[in-house]
Amino acid sequence: MTAALPRVPVRFLASAALVVGVLGATSACGDEPSPNVLKGQPLPAPSASGAGWKEPSSYAYTLRSGEGERSLIGTFRVTVRDGKVSKAVGLDDSGRRVVKDLPDQVPTIGELLKEVEQAKREKAHRAETAYASDGHPVRITLDWEKAAIDDEALYVISAYEPLGGAAKPNG
Repeated sequence: MTAALPRVPVRFLASAALVVGVLGATSACGDEPSPNVLKGQPLPAPSASGAGWKEPSSYAYTLRSGEGERSLIGTFRVTVRDGKVSKAVGLDDSGRRVVKDLPDQVPTIGELLKEVEQAKREKAHRAETAYASDGHPVRITLDWEKAAIDDEALYVISAYEPLGGAAKPNG
């Protein structure tokens, strides 16, 4: 004779499966930046344009790059000297991989703005930039084709600080 197993209510099993599924789906994303979460930071109120901002030759900023199937995914602390990236530090696993394997992929803010201008010239489905009150970009959203999957790019720029040196014209 076998011992009777305790009956587990179906509702409990369904709830447990739902919780495990949600936790698994969210943890499967690893440390890739989420396009909807800025680590508790509110979005700055965007200005109409960054027309008054000139990219300085030396500055530092933090870049969170996400969305799409691209090599530049992760969070980085970037230092720019003489208009070129002089130092990039990956701040998460994805960022560290990019810095180790593809260090030339980490852009200056000017290079990000050139990508937006290229997207606009090529009539991308979406090419939007939000600016801080001082005119530097804080969020860049790109979607090259409306019907394509994984061609998007989201760049969130924070902790921007000029390091001295003359401003150079954008372009």
